[in-house]
Amino acid sequence: MHRQTSVLALFTAIAIAGCSTDTVAPMRARPAATFALGAGGNSGSYIVLFKGNGIPTAFADRVASLGGTVAYANSDAGFASVAGISDASAVQLGAIGGVSDVQADAVVALDNDLATARADVTDIPDPSIESQSNPAGGVRFFFQWNMRLIQADKAWAAGKLGSPSVTVAILDTGIDYDSFDENGLVDLSRSVSFMSTYVRATDTSAVHPADDTVAKKFFPSRNVITDFNGHGTNVAQQVSSKALALAGVTSKTTLIGVKVLGSNGVGTFGQILSGVLWAADHGADVANMSLGGGFSKAGNGRLVGAINRVFNYAKQKGMLIVVAAGNDGSDLQHNGNGYASFCDAPHVVCVSSVGPVTALLNQDQPAFYSNFGRQAISVAAPGGSADLSSGDGSAAHPFPKSPRPWGSDFASWVWGFCPKQQLRGFTAAQVPLLAGCQGGGFLNGFIGTSQASPHVAGLAALLIAEFGKGNPQQVKNIMQNSADPIDPAYGSGRINVKSALGL
Repeated sequence: MHRQTSVLALFTAIAIAGCSTDTVAPMRARPAATFALGAGGNSGSYIVLFKGNGIPTAFADRVASLGGTVAYANSDAGFASVAGISDASAVQLGAIGGVSDVQADAVVALDNDLATARADVTDIPDPSIESQSNPAGGVRFFFQWNMRLIQADKAWAAGKLGSPSVTVAILDTGIDYDSFDENGLVDLSRSVSFMSTYVRATDTSAVHPADDTVAKKFFPSRNVITDFNGHGTNVAQQVSSKALALAGVTSKTTLIGVKVLGSNGVGTFGQILSGVLWAADHGADVANMSLGGGFSKAGNGRLVGAINRVFNYAKQKGMLIVVAAGNDGSDLQHNGNGYASFCDAPHVVCVSSVGPVTALLNQDQPAFYSNFGRQAISVAAPGGSADLSSGDGSAAHPFPKSPRPWGSDFASWVWGFCPKQQLRGFTAAQVPLLAGCQGGGFLNGFIGTSQASPHVAGLAALLIAEFGKGNPQQVKNIMQNSADPIDPAYGSGRINVKSALGL
């Protein structure tokens, strides 16, 4: 029986659940449910597909004459993202020779990450010390049930640390690229932000400055991929980390930040598909996409076609795409007319989540929130979970706590550094308000399939370092065939780094 528990009670619990003396009170993550096509503040944004390869030479001029701009274009893939035009102008674009389709963009959001906690690591004696050659030496490695579960530590002991020549693109909210654990691992020359406009979650959401504007105005010395949300930094750290505090699956893999979601965790399909193409064209061997949602296939065949075109292009470029299965507790194999993005896209590795509930027992228990489906899910990985066996989140009936390495808690978090520029909102004058991580000595803990997915991306990077580039299907097969058996509804198994490398 597969649980489809509502996450609303868990949101309620965040306000009253305490952690240990090593952690401050957990805070609620920026929630984002599945997206709705055409919803949100993305007026004037369109996806344009062209007939075959190539873009007409006069296309950009024609867009400009209609009052818009070409946000991104890829002639090899026959794709463009256009902003700032009206519906009537979009019709005129569709009449240009060589254009096969013009369709309104849609809002996409973080896939409903359930909660975050924060831990204090300001007691680290010397931030210049790192454990890149021995990730298990990180000063908070004892927090990382997740890395031990997949036997990543056994691979490190055998010298399998990844290679700087292998690149993983993090399509997310950005990366705190000079945090203690990421400093030097992120290639800023190949990183990019597509967040020049602020995208609202709904039509009634407040409008704030775009991430690129915030970076340039308030943090002018920072690269535009600076993470104002926290999600992208946590995801990146599971892939590759220098392990001052926390290990990643690898410690030497190169990362590139591809910012396709803003400080509110929201972006558009056009921005995300542009990010996939950018990563494929800039040497990414793996792309991690801990984002998505779902929509009805009925009436949206053109959008599915655009997704297929972009993901097929990435496959041809030799890039493996790893995606989060989602946090709705839904059966993706029997979703009728629904389309799960991006598990239903071609050539992807779709990742479900497992994690311990009480203490650190039964760490392979499928997470209560994880989507499932025997044929829809590729593999499982650690994403964390929580004890929902009793309590309703109220002060009188809180969720039960049990011992964890970081103290008594109700959830098995996946930890990463809190970005120094993480925001908690904006003032009425649109000045960003920082979340208190400026000193760099705090960790964020998340649970979700968003956290499971980068463990798989990290393993993919190790396999590419071991067996070579350009064969994403081979990497996927190795991960599936070497996984430890679990409930088959959650994939071929839970990934095992040691077994995948043949150790």
